[in-house]
Amino acid sequence: MGKHQRTDFDHARDELMSHIHRCGVLRASQEQQDQWLEDTMQFMAERYSDLTEAELGELREIGSRFCQPVIPHGKGNTAISEKGDTAKDSEPGEMAGAV
Repeated sequence: MGKHQRTDFDHARDELMSHIHRCGVLRASQEQQDQWLEDTMQFMAERYSDLTEAELGELREIGSRFCQPVIPHGKGNTAISEKGDTAKDSEPGEMAGAV
């Protein structure tokens, strides 16, 4: 079986996921996430200049979807325990700056 050749897109996707985990954007508001992703995508377009507009669009979509929780969290969302008690998540913290 041949070894998979990693493309620039593969490297860019992995780097974007790493940035998302490290900078705390997952705890940010939607507005902050949008701005962070805009800034980060500009950086990624410069860093991976061989990526096409379509690939950059796909990368942006992947990053945007990755930032959205499957289950909403944060202020205003509650989880109800089996006893009927409610527990609120802690408030989102500040995120680090863009890449």
